Amino acid sequence: YGDDNIWGLLSGVGGNIYEWYDFAVYGLLAPEIGACFFPDASRELQLINSFGVYLAAFLMRPLGAIVFGEIGDRLVGRKNALVFSILLITVPSILMGMLPVYATWGIVSPILLVLLRMAQGLSVGGQLAGSYVLSIEQSSSRSRGFRGSICDASSIGGFLLASAVTTITRSILSEEQVNVWGWRVPFLFSLILAPALYYIVSHTEESKLWEQGAENKETEEIIREQEPASHDTPAVVDLLSSPFRRRQLIGMIGVLSAQSSSFYTLFLWTPVYLSELRGIMTEQEADLINFFVIGLQIFFVIFAGRMSDTFPHRMDLVRIGLPGIIVAAPTMFGMFESESWLGYVIAQVQFGFCLALIQGVLAAWEVELWMADPTLSFTGVAVGHNIAATVFGGTMPLVATSLYYLSNNMIANMQEDGEEANGGFESVSEYEFMWPRLLPGLYISILGCLSLYCISFVVRHPHDVRTGDSRLQQAVMEQENKAAAKKKKRSSKQTKEKKRKQLEKSLQSGDISSYQPPQVVLS
Repeated sequence: YGDDNIWGLLSGVGGNIYEWYDFAVYGLLAPEIGACFFPDASRELQLINSFGVYLAAFLMRPLGAIVFGEIGDRLVGRKNALVFSILLITVPSILMGMLPVYATWGIVSPILLVLLRMAQGLSVGGQLAGSYVLSIEQSSSRSRGFRGSICDASSIGGFLLASAVTTITRSILSEEQVNVWGWRVPFLFSLILAPALYYIVSHTEESKLWEQGAENKETEEIIREQEPASHDTPAVVDLLSSPFRRRQLIGMIGVLSAQSSSFYTLFLWTPVYLSELRGIMTEQEADLINFFVIGLQIFFVIFAGRMSDTFPHRMDLVRIGLPGIIVAAPTMFGMFESESWLGYVIAQVQFGFCLALIQGVLAAWEVELWMADPTLSFTGVAVGHNIAATVFGGTMPLVATSLYYLSNNMIANMQEDGEEANGGFESVSEYEFMWPRLLPGLYISILGCLSLYCISFVVRHPHDVRTGDSRLQQAVMEQENKAAAKKKKRSSKQTKEKKRKQLEKSLQSGDISSYQPPQVVLS
């Protein structure tokens, strides 16, 4: 069914850039938003409260996955599900740019902020999965990894655009102006992006795979004298009713745990860590490095996606990238202690490259995991991806911030112990002080081990059937034997039909030399 339709790819790319721009702006402006909507809290609690609102949006993403999965799988198709998700994120973004702060409306302001972020989370819960499914289902088998990586890179492009607009805003305006009203500008920038995106989506064709699946379902229901286009159970219920699908879903969530936590750590929390928490650099400098790393990451992801199309098993590239994540995450936080700008940049680039080896593969891998049933593929991708993003990505800024303050307490206790022992800090080396700073990276390493286990022993992928357990191998062998027998029978039938037509042609032309009447043997 795949014809590598360009409008489907552009629709997914444009939608991802737009939605992830709106979603990322909040994380990058978390310090300013925290000060405006939680002014009575300390600076530390302002940041934690701001990230708490950020988490509220993630809590809505699984619900958005269920809602948009039903829309995309059972009701109006992938294209229209994308249109609905874009509309749903545009309105909250504009309203957030106009929302009065705590000093004006009091407690009502943070409540409305939470509700608007939840509406955004509901939209993102369906948008990314929709772009994956629409683009991959319109792809030929030889280009799924490449087109999927472009979709993933476009979500990074949304972060890149958000980082660029945020950096420009902070550069043009003074710190006081940004804190008072300048933080609204990136949200209102959505008014420029929405019309262009609508034009692209309006030219997109529906997925042929979904259309064919929907037609088949209608035909079956008409034959059974049922109401056409009706389904007894929601798509998410069908998804969870099968033990095999439940195992696939759990395995998919586990595989995505390291990628989700790494993604939000690198592109959202790291700039805040370097500037707001550690004070190593200014916010503008942290945003500038982030902008550079995101730009490189786009090329890394597309390179990995293209490379995955050359692998016999797409999952093998993920198995290569995960050990890299396990090592690179704590390495990055260790290099942040180098007091070198080159070290700060290389730390993020090496972590981003290992992340790209996983991320460039995942779009195609996720869709192929559920492609066997077009009436469940949108739901399967959306639910699995968004549960992982909520549990491991949405909580990551809070977890990482908590681990940072825990590391501060550990270092303070080590200093006190050193003072009591020797009246100074000589007894505690710099390397011992560095270990607590690695805690966020070590947390990601643990999730990397979980992902490696899940992709190796839990999830079963179509590309991995031939290397699976004995039952899977036997099933594949039986299917191949049946196909071979069927092909042989069809070939024999075609040979007989060809001989019959040749004989008819000979008899019609009067040439009976090749005709041999059937022999009858009397006993």
